[in-house]
Amino acid sequence: MRIRDILRKKGSAVATVRPDATVRELLAKLAELNIGAVVVSPDGNAIAGIVSERDVVRRLHERGAGLLDAPVSEIMTVEVRTCAPETTVDELRRTMTEYRIRHVPVVSGGRMVGLVSIGDVVKSAIDELETEREYLVGYLHG
Repeated sequence: MRIRDILRKKGSAVATVRPDATVRELLAKLAELNIGAVVVSPDGNAIAGIVSERDVVRRLHERGAGLLDAPVSEIMTVEVRTCAPETTVDELRRTMTEYRIRHVPVVSGGRMVGLVSIGDVVKSAIDELETEREYLVGYLHG
């Protein structure tokens, strides 16, 4: 299975915030969309970084409530690992495990075309196993 198959099912919408958005604005977006991370982008296409709720929690512990008015650019991860729609789910799973990351933007032709989370990767593995099980049960009964 390839990443494009995951995007076909979940869609290609990617939540973004501008680098100058405040952490408070970031938290509002995460809560509103019920998500754990957003891509930091000046224009909705280019990737300047990625920021997650974990980034906020870690920095909040270090800096206190004043962090809420700081720009997202101060806490985002700037070295963002990306993948292509052609990447296999197994390849991405290995990358996510090796680099301990939970969200990976999908890029094609220099454009961001989706975002895949570790939850999406796990769900695809479960779906694949369920399909295999159904096939085997059908074969045995059949």
